[in-house]
Amino acid sequence: MSRWVFVAAICASVLATTGAEACSRALYHGEDGAHVTVRSMDWRNRLHTDLWAFPRGLERSGAVGDRSLSWTSRYGSVVASAFGAATVDGLNEEGLAANLLYLTGSEYPDLTAREGDAIAVSAWAQYMLDMFATVEDAVAAMRADPLLVATGMTPDGMAATVHLSLSDATGDSAVIEFIDGEMVIHHSRDYRVMTNEPAFDTQLTLNEYWRSFDGTEVLPGTNKPVDRFVRASFYIDAIPRTADADEAVTNALSVIRNVSVPRGISTPDRPNISSTLWRIAADHKSGRYFFDSATRPNVFWVDLSGLDFSEGAPSRKLDVADGTPHAGEVSGSFAAAEPYAFLPADAP
Repeated sequence: MSRWVFVAAICASVLATTGAEACSRALYHGEDGAHVTVRSMDWRNRLHTDLWAFPRGLERSGAVGDRSLSWTSRYGSVVASAFGAATVDGLNEEGLAANLLYLTGSEYPDLTAREGDAIAVSAWAQYMLDMFATVEDAVAAMRADPLLVATGMTPDGMAATVHLSLSDATGDSAVIEFIDGEMVIHHSRDYRVMTNEPAFDTQLTLNEYWRSFDGTEVLPGTNKPVDRFVRASFYIDAIPRTADADEAVTNALSVIRNVSVPRGISTPDRPNISSTLWRIAADHKSGRYFFDSATRPNVFWVDLSGLDFSEGAPSRKLDVADGTPHAGEVSGSFAAAEPYAFLPADAP
């Protein structure tokens, strides 16, 4: 079997089985420690996303009934929420970023056959931001004692099946998935791109085929997850490397915009292709968190140094879902608010 036939067979299998919402993520390596993670959030319905600032010392619960994991946050963070009940993206004060992307093929542990406390997918990214400063620390902890992650349904009727990417101020990166009920960790600073489908090892296989071409002459151009993975992988290496913080962010944003899905593009029988609702850029070195809405013609950002993350400080919220316009640096616009309760998973 030729390499092309083999790759085509994989693509056909992926297209036959995907049924999730579409997202993309890429990690830009600049000069002099400039690292920026960008991601798009593509979804068929409104996510009611707001931004939140959470301090150290928050008492948390994993939202899996009597099996819920409990923890106290070590680090403060700024996060993007969904449905007022889930952390789907964020950056903590140490420069660790976490991104949740859909993965239809996720299969989580059978809690009826496992001992130990568990955590809902709605709290998974927040746990990583609360507890770890670097990708290396997080990966070491997960290899030593993997989390039991539980799933459920989203408020708009989707199965909450996701995989998680991590990146940090050193440029390190990891992708964590649940395959056949077991946690699978891909850890390397070279793992810089992830899309919602398929599983990460298959994404790497598909990308190897396209590496044999000159990307300036031919790149797959559709909105399908596998095509977005290939384009993002090429462009994140092709764009200029810089030490300038603003230029690094704009360079990285140019890549994630290239793999975004235009507004109004949604295929009823292919829910893995949905319009981009918003994009994020996490500047690990400068501690800035950028929000680029696809429904508003402006970008705004949060300078984490402008927020009080000390233990005992209030949690704060920046209203975004209600359409409030924001521009420039907005750390002073957050208002005190009670933290949201995580969307419960199906308890065993």
